[in-house]
Amino acid sequence: MPAGPTYEPIATTTLGSNTATITFSSISGSYTDLVLVSANGNAANSDNDIYIRFNSDSGSNYSRTQMLGNGTTASSGRSSNNTEIRIGPSYNNTVTSTLISHIMNYSNTTTNKTVVSRSGHASGYTLIQAALWRNTSAITSITLTLQNSQSFVTGSTFTLYGIASA
Repeated sequence: MPAGPTYEPIATTTLGSNTATITFSSISGSYTDLVLVSANGNAANSDNDIYIRFNSDSGSNYSRTQMLGNGTTASSGRSSNNTEIRIGPSYNNTVTSTLISHIMNYSNTTTNKTVVSRSGHASGYTLIQAALWRNTSAITSITLTLQNSQSFVTGSTFTLYGIASA
């Protein structure tokens, strides 16, 4: 007998107007992992980064390592003790940026939380980031914002999936 579906949609938000903050709250602990998928743009006239926070934690408890390349050039970087995680880019004025973030062991209360995000960039490179939230609390809320207090544009879509246990 084939297994049932693995990805179960928890919540979807499609913006009817420009919005500065996207929040998924009251997240059930009944899945093994979470996957956040977004198709978004921002209202600024420049590219802006998307940031994520868990459980409204604004302490210096986040770190990340990024790798990016375009088939010709590659680079990497890292940052520690941040107040949020930069998970990917958002492009100006259009809904063209797609971002997928895997949040592992989000309900486990004995381990820190790991996030792996990947996205493409309008200039042709791919960005992959591995991040850590140094907190053992179960994730019950996720908040997304844009750099420079910008807003996500009308039509941007954000879907949170739960990964069912086998």
